[in-house]
Amino acid sequence: MYTHTLKKLEKNTVEILVDIPKNTVEKEYAASFSILLLNLEVEGFRKGKVPAKIAEKHLKKETVYQELIRSLVPRIYQEIIKKEGLKPIVSPKIELLNAKENEDWQIKITLAEKPLIQLGKYKDAIKKIKSEQKKEDIWVPGKNPPSGAPKDLSEKEKSKKQQELLNTILSTILKETKCEISDLVIEEELNHRLSNLVTDIQKIGLTVEAYLKSKNLTQDQLRSKYKEEIEQTYKLEFILAELADRENIKVENQELEKLLSNITDAKERESAKANSYFYASVLRKQKTLDYLLGL
Repeated sequence: MYTHTLKKLEKNTVEILVDIPKNTVEKEYAASFSILLLNLEVEGFRKGKVPAKIAEKHLKKETVYQELIRSLVPRIYQEIIKKEGLKPIVSPKIELLNAKENEDWQIKITLAEKPLIQLGKYKDAIKKIKSEQKKEDIWVPGKNPPSGAPKDLSEKEKSKKQQELLNTILSTILKETKCEISDLVIEEELNHRLSNLVTDIQKIGLTVEAYLKSKNLTQDQLRSKYKEEIEQTYKLEFILAELADRENIKVENQELEKLLSNITDAKERESAKANSYFYASVLRKQKTLDYLLGL
């Protein structure tokens, strides 16, 4: 039916070249034509009962080829990733290198896999950070709030310090860990973010040019800024997930039930239950952050 070659690229990216013989394309074309024929409506005939010769005049070849591609390419893709044991994490990039009539076809599929995480000595790094913080916490005249300061202020300061400590820990782990994110992942999220930005800008009656001018940014600078943010975000998510796996951090059923029970609105609670996997992942991430703070 088809042949394929697979090439591993950098940053956990995989490129697959698929060659589809002309006779296979012709068979798939006939099958796609038959599918479209079932829903074709032509005056004088019942739906789905139009003779093939007449249908050929009403169904453009372009329409049939679109149906062929819509049906065949995902099927080939699923077969290949199953056969090769690939585990893509985002939708693949599909390119038709050659899709001419009466010729063999060639398709290029590019996909991204989960990155390999090489954790450094993060426990030692965290202990060093905490040790340095303890030294900084030694009382210095004029630094600490006076004894008469309101209690809620000290709680705010405590919370602020905790967040600063966590930020330092995460920043250190990012530097210590090797984790390469495929450009395919970053580009997909970048396009999504830029699309949302354009929509939001238009809602407030601005043009993209006016928005960029207000931020003192060029389009390239904005793209670079977003790319860096996206890469750091994805790296951190994968690293935290790897840490949770290694340290066997799990979410118990009662923990999830307790979280969901705190949602007072019945409809929101039911919606949350339907998306319990998402809430479980949020809980697991929080438990992982707590674990890092507790080292």
